[in-house]
Amino acid sequence: MTAEIWDVIIVGAGLSGLSAAHLLRKRNAKLKILILEGKDRVGGRTVSTEIPAASGVDRWDMGGQWVGSTQTHVLELIKELGLETFPQFNVGKKVHHMGGPDAKVRTYRTSIPALSPVVLMDLTQLLWKIGRLCATVCVEDPSRTPNAVELDSMTLHSYMEQHAWTAELKEEMGLCSRSVFGMEPSQMSFLFFLMYAAAAGGVLQLLESAPGSAQELKIKGGTQQLSQCLADRVGWKNVRLGSAVTAIWQDAEWAKVTTTTNTFLCRAVIVTSPPHLAAKIHYHPALPSQREFLTQNMPVGHMIKFIITYQTAFWKEKGFSGEIVAGSSSECPFCVTFDATSPSGNAALVGFIAGQQASRWSSEEGGERRTAVFSSLVKYLGPEAASFLHYEEKDWAKEDYSGGCPVNVMAPGLLTYYHPSLRNPFGRIHWAGTETATLWCGYMSGAVQAGQRAALEVLAELCPMTLTQEEQEAMQHSQTIKGAAKQTPSSKRVYQFTKKTMVIATLAIGAALLLAQNQIALLKVKTALTKVFQTTRHNIFLL
Repeated sequence: MTAEIWDVIIVGAGLSGLSAAHLLRKRNAKLKILILEGKDRVGGRTVSTEIPAASGVDRWDMGGQWVGSTQTHVLELIKELGLETFPQFNVGKKVHHMGGPDAKVRTYRTSIPALSPVVLMDLTQLLWKIGRLCATVCVEDPSRTPNAVELDSMTLHSYMEQHAWTAELKEEMGLCSRSVFGMEPSQMSFLFFLMYAAAAGGVLQLLESAPGSAQELKIKGGTQQLSQCLADRVGWKNVRLGSAVTAIWQDAEWAKVTTTTNTFLCRAVIVTSPPHLAAKIHYHPALPSQREFLTQNMPVGHMIKFIITYQTAFWKEKGFSGEIVAGSSSECPFCVTFDATSPSGNAALVGFIAGQQASRWSSEEGGERRTAVFSSLVKYLGPEAASFLHYEEKDWAKEDYSGGCPVNVMAPGLLTYYHPSLRNPFGRIHWAGTETATLWCGYMSGAVQAGQRAALEVLAELCPMTLTQEEQEAMQHSQTIKGAAKQTPSSKRVYQFTKKTMVIATLAIGAALLLAQNQIALLKVKTALTKVFQTTRHNIFLL
Protein backbone atom coordinates (compact mmCIF):
# COMPACT_ATOMS: atom_id res chain seq x y z
CA MET A 1 0.00 0.00 0.00
CA THR A 2 1.57 3.28 -1.17
CA ALA A 3 1.31 6.23 1.16
CA GLU A 4 -0.26 9.35 -0.31
CA ILE A 5 1.57 12.62 0.32
CA TRP A 6 -0.12 15.81 1.56
CA ASP A 7 0.98 19.14 2.98
CA VAL A 8 -1.45 19.12 5.91
CA ILE A 9 -3.67 16.39 7.30
CA ILE A 10 -6.47 17.41 9.65
CA VAL A 11 -7.96 14.83 12.02
CA GLY A 12 -11.67 15.58 12.46
CA ALA A 13 -14.22 17.19 10.14
CA GLY A 14 -16.00 19.15 12.82
CA LEU A 15 -16.19 22.91 12.99
CA SER A 16 -12.64 23.27 14.31
CA GLY A 17 -11.02 21.06 11.70
CA LEU A 18 -12.92 22.55 8.78
CA SER A 19 -12.23 26.09 10.02
CA ALA A 20 -8.52 25.25 10.03
CA ALA A 21 -8.73 23.85 6.52
CA HIS A 22 -10.67 26.87 5.29
CA LEU A 23 -8.09 29.32 6.60
CA LEU A 24 -5.21 27.28 5.19
CA ARG A 25 -6.86 27.20 1.78
CA LYS A 26 -7.61 30.94 1.84
CA ARG A 27 -4.00 31.79 2.67
CA ASN A 28 -2.39 29.35 0.24
CA ALA A 29 -4.59 27.70 -2.37
CA LYS A 30 -1.68 25.50 -3.43
CA LEU A 31 -1.54 23.64 -0.12
CA LYS A 32 -2.63 20.04 -0.44
CA ILE A 33 -5.01 19.46 2.49
CA LEU A 34 -6.72 16.23 3.58
CA ILE A 35 -9.40 15.98 6.30
CA LEU A 36 -9.98 12.58 7.89
CA GLU A 37 -13.22 11.96 9.79
CA GLY A 38 -14.34 8.83 11.63
CA LYS A 39 -18.06 9.64 11.39
CA ASP A 40 -20.14 9.26 8.24
CA ARG A 41 -20.84 13.01 8.25
CA VAL A 42 -19.18 16.35 8.91
CA GLY A 43 -20.11 18.57 11.84
CA GLY A 44 -18.67 16.83 14.91
CA ARG A 45 -20.83 17.78 17.88
CA THR A 46 -23.26 19.66 15.64
CA VAL A 47 -25.87 17.77 13.64
CA SER A 48 -29.13 19.03 12.14
CA THR A 49 -32.01 16.61 11.59
CA GLU A 50 -35.29 16.78 9.71
CA ILE A 51 -38.19 16.01 12.04
CA PRO A 52 -41.96 15.72 11.42
CA ALA A 53 -43.59 19.08 12.17
CA ALA A 54 -46.90 20.91 11.87
CA SER A 55 -46.18 21.92 8.27
CA GLY A 56 -44.88 18.47 7.34
CA VAL A 57 -41.17 18.47 8.15
CA ASP A 58 -38.62 20.95 9.46
CA ARG A 59 -35.00 21.00 10.63
CA TRP A 60 -33.71 21.18 14.20
CA ASP A 61 -30.30 20.89 15.84
CA MET A 62 -29.67 17.76 17.88
CA GLY A 63 -26.25 19.02 19.01
CA GLY A 64 -24.80 22.49 19.53
CA GLN A 65 -27.35 25.12 18.53
CA TRP A 66 -26.76 28.53 20.14
CA VAL A 67 -24.46 31.41 19.32
CA GLY A 68 -24.15 34.87 20.87
CA SER A 69 -23.38 38.36 19.65
CA THR A 70 -20.07 38.43 21.56
CA GLN A 71 -18.91 35.20 19.90
CA THR A 72 -17.01 37.02 17.19
CA HIS A 73 -15.26 34.07 15.56
CA VAL A 74 -18.40 32.11 14.76
CA LEU A 75 -20.39 35.24 13.87
CA GLU A 76 -17.77 36.27 11.33
CA LEU A 77 -17.95 32.79 9.85
CA ILE A 78 -21.75 32.90 9.72
CA LYS A 79 -21.55 36.21 7.86
CA GLU A 80 -18.89 34.94 5.46
CA LEU A 81 -20.96 31.87 4.62
CA GLY A 82 -24.10 33.96 4.04
CA LEU A 83 -26.13 32.35 6.81
CA GLU A 84 -28.62 34.08 9.12
CA THR A 85 -29.41 34.00 12.84
CA PHE A 86 -32.61 34.55 14.80
CA PRO A 87 -33.16 35.22 18.53
CA GLN A 88 -34.02 32.66 21.16
CA PHE A 89 -37.65 33.21 22.26
CA ASN A 90 -37.82 33.90 26.01
CA VAL A 91 -40.96 36.00 26.56
CA GLY A 92 -43.59 34.88 29.07
CA LYS A 93 -43.87 32.91 32.30
CA LYS A 94 -40.95 30.67 33.23
CA VAL A 95 -41.28 27.55 35.35
CA HIS A 96 -39.02 26.92 38.34
CA HIS A 97 -39.18 23.65 40.29
CA MET A 98 -36.50 22.88 42.82
CA GLY A 99 -36.44 20.95 46.08
CA GLY A 100 -37.75 17.59 44.93
CA PRO A 101 -40.95 16.20 43.36
CA ASP A 102 -43.19 17.40 46.20
CA ALA A 103 -41.88 20.97 46.24
CA LYS A 104 -44.09 23.76 44.96
CA VAL A 105 -43.89 24.52 41.24
CA ARG A 106 -43.39 28.26 40.79
CA THR A 107 -43.61 30.58 37.83
CA TYR A 108 -42.08 33.99 37.36
CA ARG A 109 -41.77 36.67 34.70
CA THR A 110 -38.83 38.65 36.02
CA SER A 111 -35.17 37.99 35.38
CA ILE A 112 -34.83 35.77 38.47
CA PRO A 113 -37.05 33.10 40.02
CA ALA A 114 -39.15 33.79 43.10
CA LEU A 115 -36.34 32.94 45.50
CA SER A 116 -36.60 33.75 49.19
CA PRO A 117 -34.74 36.84 50.42
CA VAL A 118 -32.17 34.69 52.17
CA VAL A 119 -31.42 32.71 49.00
CA LEU A 120 -31.30 35.94 47.00
CA MET A 121 -28.73 37.27 49.44
CA ASP A 122 -26.76 34.03 49.15
CA LEU A 123 -26.92 34.20 45.34
CA THR A 124 -25.74 37.80 45.38
CA GLN A 125 -22.70 37.21 47.55
CA LEU A 126 -21.72 34.07 45.63
CA LEU A 127 -21.93 35.76 42.21
CA TRP A 128 -19.92 38.64 43.62
CA LYS A 129 -17.16 36.33 44.87
CA ILE A 130 -17.02 34.24 41.70
CA GLY A 131 -17.12 37.35 39.53
CA ARG A 132 -14.13 38.83 41.30
CA LEU A 133 -12.20 35.58 40.89
CA CYS A 134 -13.09 35.34 37.18
CA ALA A 135 -11.65 38.81 36.67
CA THR A 136 -8.23 37.58 37.87
CA VAL A 137 -8.03 34.44 35.70
CA CYS A 138 -5.36 34.26 33.02
CA VAL A 139 -7.22 32.21 30.40
CA GLU A 140 -4.14 31.70 28.21
CA ASP A 141 -2.18 30.22 31.13
CA PRO A 142 -4.41 29.52 34.16
CA SER A 143 -1.38 28.60 36.28
CA ARG A 144 -0.57 32.34 36.35
CA THR A 145 -3.87 33.10 38.05
CA PRO A 146 -3.42 34.35 41.63
CA ASN A 147 -3.83 31.45 44.09
CA ALA A 148 -4.05 29.07 41.12
CA VAL A 149 -2.87 26.01 43.05
CA GLU A 150 -5.44 26.54 45.78
CA LEU A 151 -8.28 27.18 43.30
CA ASP A 152 -7.26 24.16 41.24
CA SER A 153 -7.07 21.89 44.27
CA MET A 154 -10.82 22.15 44.91
CA THR A 155 -13.88 21.21 42.88
CA LEU A 156 -16.79 23.48 42.12
CA HIS A 157 -18.69 21.42 44.68
CA SER A 158 -16.14 21.92 47.46
CA TYR A 159 -16.07 25.67 46.76
CA MET A 160 -19.85 25.76 46.98
CA GLU A 161 -19.75 23.89 50.28
CA GLN A 162 -17.48 26.57 51.69
CA HIS A 163 -19.06 29.69 50.21
CA ALA A 164 -22.76 29.03 49.60
CA TRP A 165 -24.88 29.37 52.73
CA THR A 166 -28.15 27.76 51.67
CA ALA A 167 -29.03 24.29 50.43
CA GLU A 168 -31.32 25.91 47.85
CA LEU A 169 -28.46 27.76 46.16
CA LYS A 170 -26.27 24.65 46.16
CA GLU A 171 -29.07 22.83 44.36
CA GLU A 172 -29.35 25.67 41.83
CA MET A 173 -25.60 25.54 41.15
CA GLY A 174 -25.76 21.80 40.63
CA LEU A 175 -28.38 22.38 37.97
CA CYS A 176 -26.16 25.05 36.37
CA SER A 177 -23.26 22.62 36.21
CA ARG A 178 -25.37 19.92 34.58
CA SER A 179 -26.86 22.33 32.06
CA VAL A 180 -23.58 23.96 31.01
CA PHE A 181 -21.11 21.07 31.27
CA GLY A 182 -23.21 17.90 31.39
CA MET A 183 -21.48 17.14 34.70
CA GLU A 184 -21.90 17.48 38.43
CA PRO A 185 -20.02 20.17 40.40
CA SER A 186 -17.93 17.47 42.11
CA GLN A 187 -16.42 16.36 38.78
CA MET A 188 -14.48 19.46 37.77
CA SER A 189 -11.78 21.76 39.06
CA PHE A 190 -13.02 25.06 40.41
CA LEU A 191 -10.20 26.83 38.55
CA PHE A 192 -11.40 25.17 35.35
CA PHE A 193 -14.90 26.51 36.03
CA LEU A 194 -13.47 30.00 36.51
CA MET A 195 -11.36 29.75 33.35
CA TYR A 196 -14.34 28.54 31.34
CA ALA A 197 -16.49 31.40 32.60
CA ALA A 198 -13.74 33.97 32.02
CA ALA A 199 -13.33 32.76 28.43
CA ALA A 200 -17.02 33.60 27.93
CA GLY A 201 -16.78 37.00 29.59
CA GLY A 202 -18.24 35.95 32.94
CA VAL A 203 -20.48 33.45 34.70
CA LEU A 204 -23.71 35.18 33.76
CA GLN A 205 -22.92 34.96 30.06
CA LEU A 206 -22.87 31.17 30.34
CA LEU A 207 -26.34 31.10 31.87
CA GLU A 208 -28.35 33.71 30.02
CA SER A 209 -30.28 34.14 26.80
CA ALA A 210 -29.88 37.93 26.99
CA PRO A 211 -27.82 39.89 24.42
CA GLY A 212 -24.18 38.82 24.42
CA SER A 213 -24.84 35.53 26.20
CA ALA A 214 -24.50 31.88 25.28
CA GLN A 215 -28.16 31.16 24.49
CA GLU A 216 -28.90 34.39 22.60
CA LEU A 217 -29.20 33.35 18.92
CA LYS A 218 -29.75 30.33 16.67
CA ILE A 219 -28.83 29.73 13.04
CA LYS A 220 -31.60 29.47 10.48
CA GLY A 221 -31.45 26.02 8.92
CA GLY A 222 -29.26 24.55 11.67
CA THR A 223 -25.66 24.70 12.83
CA GLN A 224 -24.40 21.72 10.80
CA GLN A 225 -24.60 24.03 7.78
CA LEU A 226 -21.44 25.71 9.03
CA SER A 227 -19.42 22.53 8.54
CA GLN A 228 -21.19 21.58 5.33
CA CYS A 229 -20.54 24.99 3.78
CA LEU A 230 -16.91 24.88 4.86
CA ALA A 231 -16.55 21.42 3.28
CA ASP A 232 -17.97 22.90 0.07
CA ARG A 233 -15.29 25.58 0.09
CA VAL A 234 -12.43 23.29 1.01
CA GLY A 235 -13.65 20.68 -1.49
CA TRP A 236 -15.47 17.49 -0.60
CA LYS A 237 -12.80 15.55 -2.51
CA ASN A 238 -10.45 16.52 0.32
CA VAL A 239 -12.79 15.21 3.04
CA ARG A 240 -12.76 11.46 3.71
CA LEU A 241 -15.58 10.23 5.91
CA GLY A 242 -15.51 6.89 7.71
CA SER A 243 -11.74 7.30 8.09
CA ALA A 244 -10.93 7.17 11.79
CA VAL A 245 -7.27 7.83 12.53
CA THR A 246 -5.60 5.09 14.55
CA ALA A 247 -1.95 6.17 14.61
CA ILE A 248 0.32 9.12 13.92
CA TRP A 249 4.04 8.55 13.44
CA GLN A 250 6.55 11.32 12.83
CA ASP A 251 10.24 11.84 12.23
CA ALA A 252 12.49 14.69 11.14
CA GLU A 253 11.05 14.76 7.61
CA TRP A 254 7.45 13.53 7.62
CA ALA A 255 4.40 12.65 9.65
CA LYS A 256 2.61 9.42 8.80
CA VAL A 257 -1.12 9.24 9.53
CA THR A 258 -2.80 5.84 9.54
CA THR A 259 -6.47 4.87 9.37
CA THR A 260 -7.94 1.37 9.34
CA THR A 261 -7.56 1.24 5.55
CA ASN A 262 -4.95 3.79 4.44
CA THR A 263 -1.70 5.51 5.29
CA PHE A 264 -0.87 9.10 4.38
CA LEU A 265 2.34 11.15 4.53
CA CYS A 266 2.28 14.86 5.30
CA ARG A 267 4.34 17.79 6.50
CA ALA A 268 2.01 18.79 9.34
CA VAL A 269 -0.94 17.35 11.27
CA ILE A 270 -3.76 19.18 13.07
CA VAL A 271 -5.65 17.00 15.57
CA THR A 272 -9.06 18.48 16.39
CA SER A 273 -10.64 15.48 18.12
CA PRO A 274 -11.96 15.97 21.67
CA PRO A 275 -9.13 15.27 24.15
CA HIS A 276 -10.50 11.92 25.33
CA LEU A 277 -10.62 10.70 21.72
CA ALA A 278 -7.26 12.20 20.73
CA ALA A 279 -5.79 10.18 23.61
CA LYS A 280 -6.89 6.94 21.91
CA ILE A 281 -4.69 7.58 18.86
CA HIS A 282 -1.32 5.78 18.97
CA TYR A 283 1.59 8.23 18.67
CA HIS A 284 5.21 7.48 17.79
CA PRO A 285 7.30 8.80 19.30
CA ALA A 286 5.08 8.85 22.35
CA LEU A 287 3.50 12.12 23.37
CA PRO A 288 5.08 14.05 26.26
CA SER A 289 3.93 12.62 29.57
CA GLN A 290 2.22 15.91 30.45
CA ARG A 291 0.02 15.71 27.36
CA GLU A 292 -0.78 12.03 27.94
CA PHE A 293 -1.73 12.61 31.56
CA LEU A 294 -3.84 15.64 30.69
CA THR A 295 -5.95 14.06 27.95
CA GLN A 296 -6.45 10.84 29.88
CA ASN A 297 -7.95 12.84 32.74
CA MET A 298 -10.33 15.14 30.88
CA PRO A 299 -13.76 13.49 31.14
CA VAL A 300 -16.50 14.56 28.76
CA GLY A 301 -19.98 15.60 29.81
CA HIS A 302 -23.08 13.45 29.37
CA MET A 303 -26.13 14.97 27.70
CA ILE A 304 -29.27 13.61 26.11
CA LYS A 305 -30.99 16.23 24.00
CA PHE A 306 -34.61 15.98 22.89
CA ILE A 307 -36.82 17.90 20.46
CA ILE A 308 -40.62 17.66 20.68
CA THR A 309 -42.77 19.09 17.89
CA TYR A 310 -46.37 20.23 18.31
CA GLN A 311 -49.20 21.39 16.11
CA THR A 312 -49.20 24.77 17.88
CA ALA A 313 -47.03 26.52 20.44
CA PHE A 314 -49.66 26.06 23.16
CA TRP A 315 -47.28 27.31 25.85
CA LYS A 316 -47.12 30.72 24.16
CA GLU A 317 -50.91 30.79 23.96
CA LYS A 318 -51.00 30.15 27.72
CA GLY A 319 -48.44 32.87 28.41
CA PHE A 320 -45.40 30.62 28.96
CA SER A 321 -41.96 31.18 27.42
CA GLY A 322 -41.20 27.46 27.19
CA GLU A 323 -38.36 27.77 29.72
CA ILE A 324 -38.48 25.20 32.50
CA VAL A 325 -35.79 24.81 35.16
CA ALA A 326 -36.09 21.60 37.18
CA GLY A 327 -33.84 20.24 39.89
CA SER A 328 -32.64 16.67 40.03
CA SER A 329 -35.46 14.32 41.03
CA SER A 330 -36.67 10.76 40.61
CA GLU A 331 -39.59 11.88 38.46
CA CYS A 332 -38.34 14.57 36.07
CA PRO A 333 -35.50 13.53 33.73
CA PHE A 334 -34.62 16.93 32.27
CA CYS A 335 -32.93 19.90 33.87
CA VAL A 336 -33.96 22.63 31.45
CA THR A 337 -36.18 23.23 28.41
CA PHE A 338 -36.63 26.11 25.96
CA ASP A 339 -38.92 27.13 23.18
CA ALA A 340 -37.57 25.68 19.93
CA THR A 341 -40.11 27.00 17.43
CA SER A 342 -38.46 27.12 14.02
CA PRO A 343 -38.07 30.30 11.92
CA SER A 344 -40.88 29.02 9.69
CA GLY A 345 -43.21 28.82 12.70
CA ASN A 346 -43.23 25.08 13.42
CA ALA A 347 -43.82 24.72 17.16
CA ALA A 348 -41.32 22.75 19.23
CA LEU A 349 -39.66 22.46 22.63
CA VAL A 350 -36.04 21.50 23.25
CA GLY A 351 -34.79 19.96 26.47
CA PHE A 352 -31.68 18.45 28.05
CA ILE A 353 -31.17 15.46 30.32
CA ALA A 354 -27.69 15.97 31.74
CA GLY A 355 -25.14 14.94 34.31
CA GLN A 356 -26.30 12.44 36.92
CA GLN A 357 -29.80 12.57 35.40
CA ALA A 358 -28.40 11.49 32.02
CA SER A 359 -26.41 8.71 33.67
CA ARG A 360 -29.51 7.42 35.40
CA TRP A 361 -32.06 7.81 32.61
CA SER A 362 -29.81 6.57 29.79
CA SER A 363 -30.07 3.08 31.28
CA GLU A 364 -33.87 3.16 31.04
CA GLU A 365 -35.79 2.05 27.98
CA GLY A 366 -36.45 4.85 25.51
CA GLY A 367 -40.19 4.56 26.05
CA GLU A 368 -39.88 4.96 29.82
CA ARG A 369 -37.64 7.99 29.41
CA ARG A 370 -40.05 9.59 26.96
CA THR A 371 -43.03 8.90 29.22
CA ALA A 372 -41.25 10.58 32.13
CA VAL A 373 -40.44 13.62 29.97
CA PHE A 374 -44.06 14.09 28.94
CA SER A 375 -45.35 13.48 32.44
CA SER A 376 -43.15 16.33 33.66
CA LEU A 377 -44.12 18.63 30.78
CA VAL A 378 -47.80 18.05 31.54
CA LYS A 379 -47.11 18.89 35.17
CA TYR A 380 -45.38 22.15 34.26
CA LEU A 381 -47.20 23.34 31.12
CA GLY A 382 -50.56 21.59 31.18
CA PRO A 383 -52.27 18.62 29.49
CA GLU A 384 -51.65 20.03 26.01
CA ALA A 385 -48.02 18.92 26.37
CA ALA A 386 -49.10 15.29 25.90
CA SER A 387 -50.53 15.97 22.42
CA PHE A 388 -47.26 16.01 20.51
CA LEU A 389 -46.44 15.31 16.88
CA HIS A 390 -42.97 13.84 17.23
CA TYR A 391 -40.36 13.14 19.89
CA GLU A 392 -36.69 12.90 18.85
CA GLU A 393 -33.75 12.42 21.19
CA LYS A 394 -30.01 11.94 20.92
CA ASP A 395 -27.75 10.49 23.61
CA TRP A 396 -24.33 11.89 22.80
CA ALA A 397 -22.58 9.36 25.01
CA LYS A 398 -23.64 6.73 22.47
CA GLU A 399 -22.47 8.71 19.43
CA ASP A 400 -19.45 7.13 17.73
CA TYR A 401 -16.38 9.36 17.73
CA SER A 402 -17.99 11.72 20.23
CA GLY A 403 -18.65 9.67 23.35
CA GLY A 404 -20.24 12.59 25.18
CA CYS A 405 -21.20 16.22 24.98
CA PRO A 406 -20.89 19.21 25.21
CA VAL A 407 -17.25 19.56 26.36
CA ASN A 408 -14.35 17.90 28.14
CA VAL A 409 -13.62 19.29 31.60
CA MET A 410 -10.55 19.15 33.81
CA ALA A 411 -10.33 17.47 37.17
CA PRO A 412 -8.54 19.20 40.07
CA GLY A 413 -4.79 19.64 39.64
CA LEU A 414 -4.64 19.48 35.85
CA LEU A 415 -4.70 23.19 35.01
CA THR A 416 -1.82 24.21 37.24
CA TYR A 417 0.52 21.38 36.19
CA TYR A 418 -0.44 20.12 32.73
CA HIS A 419 -2.53 22.77 30.93
CA PRO A 420 0.21 24.15 28.57
CA SER A 421 0.39 20.78 26.81
CA LEU A 422 -3.23 21.18 25.72
CA ARG A 423 -2.15 23.62 22.97
CA ASN A 424 1.62 23.23 22.68
CA PRO A 425 2.54 21.55 19.36
CA PHE A 426 4.45 18.27 19.51
CA GLY A 427 6.80 18.06 16.59
CA ARG A 428 4.65 18.14 13.45
CA ILE A 429 1.42 17.69 15.43
CA HIS A 430 -0.75 20.70 16.30
CA TRP A 431 -3.83 20.67 18.53
CA ALA A 432 -7.21 22.31 17.97
CA GLY A 433 -10.81 21.67 19.07
CA THR A 434 -12.99 23.92 21.20
CA GLU A 435 -11.37 22.72 24.44
CA THR A 436 -8.16 24.48 23.36
CA ALA A 437 -9.83 27.87 22.77
CA THR A 438 -9.19 30.99 24.85
CA LEU A 439 -12.45 32.73 23.89
CA TRP A 440 -15.76 30.92 24.40
CA CYS A 441 -14.02 27.64 25.17
CA GLY A 442 -16.45 24.74 24.78
CA TYR A 443 -18.68 26.53 22.27
CA MET A 444 -18.83 26.64 18.47
CA SER A 445 -17.07 29.99 18.45
CA GLY A 446 -14.25 28.46 20.47
CA ALA A 447 -14.00 25.65 17.92
CA VAL A 448 -13.58 28.17 15.12
CA GLN A 449 -10.98 30.18 17.04
CA ALA A 450 -8.98 27.06 17.89
CA GLY A 451 -9.01 25.81 14.30
CA GLN A 452 -7.83 29.15 13.00
CA ARG A 453 -5.08 29.35 15.63
CA ALA A 454 -3.79 25.87 14.70
CA ALA A 455 -3.89 26.80 11.01
CA LEU A 456 -1.76 29.87 11.69
CA GLU A 457 0.74 27.69 13.56
CA VAL A 458 1.04 25.44 10.52
CA LEU A 459 1.32 28.38 8.14
CA ALA A 460 4.12 29.81 10.30
CA GLU A 461 6.05 26.61 9.62
CA LEU A 462 5.15 25.83 6.02
CA CYS A 463 4.68 29.28 4.45
CA PRO A 464 5.35 32.04 7.00
CA MET A 465 5.10 34.80 4.36
CA THR A 466 1.31 34.28 4.37
CA LEU A 467 1.06 35.59 7.94
CA THR A 468 0.54 39.25 8.75
CA GLN A 469 2.87 41.02 11.14
CA GLU A 470 0.10 41.01 13.76
CA GLU A 471 -0.38 37.24 13.38
CA GLN A 472 3.35 36.62 13.69
CA GLU A 473 3.42 38.62 16.90
CA ALA A 474 0.38 36.72 18.19
CA MET A 475 2.15 33.43 17.50
CA GLN A 476 5.18 34.61 19.45
CA HIS A 477 2.98 35.82 22.30
CA SER A 478 1.17 32.50 22.58
CA GLN A 479 4.49 30.71 22.89
CA THR A 480 5.94 33.06 25.53
CA ILE A 481 3.32 34.42 27.88
CA LYS A 482 5.06 36.78 30.28
CA GLY A 483 4.09 38.85 33.26
CA ALA A 484 1.26 38.67 35.72
CA ALA A 485 -2.22 37.50 34.95
CA LYS A 486 -4.22 39.92 32.85
CA GLN A 487 -7.80 40.94 33.32
CA THR A 488 -10.18 39.07 31.10
CA PRO A 489 -12.92 40.65 28.97
CA SER A 490 -15.27 39.98 31.88
CA SER A 491 -13.52 42.41 34.21
CA LYS A 492 -15.42 45.56 33.26
CA ARG A 493 -18.79 43.84 33.40
CA VAL A 494 -17.92 42.21 36.72
CA TYR A 495 -17.06 45.62 38.17
CA GLN A 496 -20.33 47.06 36.91
CA PHE A 497 -22.23 44.08 38.25
CA THR A 498 -20.63 44.21 41.70
CA LYS A 499 -21.92 47.75 42.25
CA LYS A 500 -25.40 46.45 41.55
CA THR A 501 -24.91 43.42 43.77
CA MET A 502 -23.99 45.55 46.74
CA VAL A 503 -27.37 47.26 46.45
CA ILE A 504 -29.07 43.88 46.11
CA ALA A 505 -27.19 42.51 49.12
CA THR A 506 -28.30 45.41 51.26
CA LEU A 507 -31.90 44.94 50.24
CA ALA A 508 -31.71 41.20 50.73
CA ILE A 509 -30.23 41.51 54.21
CA GLY A 510 -33.01 43.89 55.12
CA ALA A 511 -35.55 41.44 53.78
CA ALA A 512 -34.08 38.62 55.85
CA LEU A 513 -34.23 40.68 59.02
CA LEU A 514 -37.83 41.64 58.39
CA LEU A 515 -38.91 38.17 57.35
CA ALA A 516 -40.39 37.16 60.68
CA GLN A 517 -41.58 40.61 61.68
CA ASN A 518 -43.19 42.55 58.87
CA GLN A 519 -44.71 40.82 55.86
CA ILE A 520 -45.70 44.13 54.22
CA ALA A 521 -42.16 45.43 54.46
CA LEU A 522 -40.89 42.10 53.13
CA LEU A 523 -43.14 42.42 50.10
CA LYS A 524 -41.80 45.89 49.40
CA VAL A 525 -38.20 44.69 49.61
CA LYS A 526 -38.90 41.75 47.27
CA THR A 527 -40.47 44.16 44.80
CA ALA A 528 -37.38 46.36 44.99
CA LEU A 529 -35.14 43.35 44.43
CA THR A 530 -37.11 42.41 41.35
CA LYS A 531 -36.79 45.93 39.92
CA VAL A 532 -33.05 45.98 40.52
CA PHE A 533 -32.56 42.71 38.69
CA GLN A 534 -34.81 43.82 35.86
CA THR A 535 -32.64 46.85 35.25
CA THR A 536 -29.55 44.64 34.88
CA ARG A 537 -31.11 43.18 31.70
CA HIS A 538 -30.00 39.76 32.94
CA ASN A 539 -32.01 36.64 32.37
CA ILE A 540 -30.50 34.14 34.78
CA PHE A 541 -32.43 31.21 33.41
CA LEU A 542 -30.58 28.62 35.45
CA LEU A 543 -30.52 30.47 38.74
